[in-house]
Amino acid sequence: MSEASIGAEVQDVIHAATGTGPLLQRDYIGAIEGGPCSPEDLAKLVRTHFTEFGPPETAAFQRRGEEHKPLEVGDELSIRLAGIMPCGVRVVQVDPLCLTLRTLCGHPEAGRISFKAGRDDQGRVTLHIRSRARSGGLIHYIGFLVLGRTMQARCWIRFIGRVAEVCGGRLDGPVRVSTSRVDLGAADCGGPDRSTFECEG
Repeated sequence: MSEASIGAEVQDVIHAATGTGPLLQRDYIGAIEGGPCSPEDLAKLVRTHFTEFGPPETAAFQRRGEEHKPLEVGDELSIRLAGIMPCGVRVVQVDPLCLTLRTLCGHPEAGRISFKAGRDDQGRVTLHIRSRARSGGLIHYIGFLVLGRTMQARCWIRFIGRVAEVCGGRLDGPVRVSTSRVDLGAADCGGPDRSTFECEG
């Protein structure tokens, strides 16, 4: 295989349908009290400073390209998981409140993750992270069962906490975490690039 074709293959997205094990939907929800940010401000903060929010000991993000512009569709992020495993994601959906990434070949998971700002029924600004993914292969699936899920939860809980601090507020209580098995939808099988919050089917 030529060097050019290897490069092209590495950049391909991997959809959840091609992964191993159950399709898991994982939700992380933080309510933010205080601070001047509206949901739109919070979403823009995440798009602009995304690489600053990941805890480097679990997921160190680096932007490919312009560092200080809000992320847009087509932008890519390099990730070093647990300080050793290099992989990447691509931005596939953006709107004023939501950002969605798809995993690229070489990532230990196959699927999407979305970051959505909003308000809860008490009027508090919220950041809700929802992933829909399967393990990228059998070895990754075993690794996820042994250690990965704990590491992943720690990463996104700390991510939400850092966002709350930077926007001038604080988390009002712990980040709520839940995991459920879900069925494959069109966007999990190579269909349209939609947010994980949109209805699947």
